[in-house]
Amino acid sequence: MKLGILQCDHVQNSLQPDFGDYPAMFEALFKQTGEVLDIHFYPVIDGQFPQHVDECDAYISSGSKWGVNDEQPWIRQLEDFIRELYTAGKGFVGICFGHQLIAKALGGEVEKSPLGWGVGVAHSNLLAQRTWMQPQQDNIALVVSHQDQICKLPLGAQVLMGNDFCPYSMFQVDSHFLGLQGHPEFSAQYSAALMDIRRDRIPVDTIDSAMDSLNYQADDMLTTKWILAFLRQTLTTGQ
Repeated sequence: MKLGILQCDHVQNSLQPDFGDYPAMFEALFKQTGEVLDIHFYPVIDGQFPQHVDECDAYISSGSKWGVNDEQPWIRQLEDFIRELYTAGKGFVGICFGHQLIAKALGGEVEKSPLGWGVGVAHSNLLAQRTWMQPQQDNIALVVSHQDQICKLPLGAQVLMGNDFCPYSMFQVDSHFLGLQGHPEFSAQYSAALMDIRRDRIPVDTIDSAMDSLNYQADDMLTTKWILAFLRQTLTTGQ
């Protein structure tokens, strides 16, 4: 599978010596699955987009420090590109920022969460089973890092996972679009480092409880296998 990664941010320079940039994170994540992938990175945050939706078989978008409602030219261009992918029936998985941008691009709404920052490891309950969710698991733990959340889903969206803090932590639109609020590409160590440099904006009690949550083993590898199985299914179904 030729997989396009739409890179929506860069890891902060001070953290790159220890964690690399987003391409390194995704490459390490996919390598652990043992699957053969032809991965191409598109730093859309720098204005570099695929020339055509058919450049890759399927796409994934990363998270971002930006919000989907921010008026940045590249965000509006990416929103248009996501609509092109949807119309073309291309397999697409949006992570965090990408998850929210699917909703916005297809008619939903995103806002700052009244509950504040979602950080650390969050647990979501599986609300609907799909054939690509193998092996099965009823509760998924993933590192999260967000202020914004989807408050209105696009028409026809099906909620697959949720919790009290984030009711729409995974959703699907038709057979080829999937949104995931959590970050399978983030390690616990990176999450901790990211929170440390955001202590000026995240309440101390929120950080303290989030740091404790990092002791829990996240389901990053299982979730990544689900994502790849979902995207492969979009190819075999002709979407």
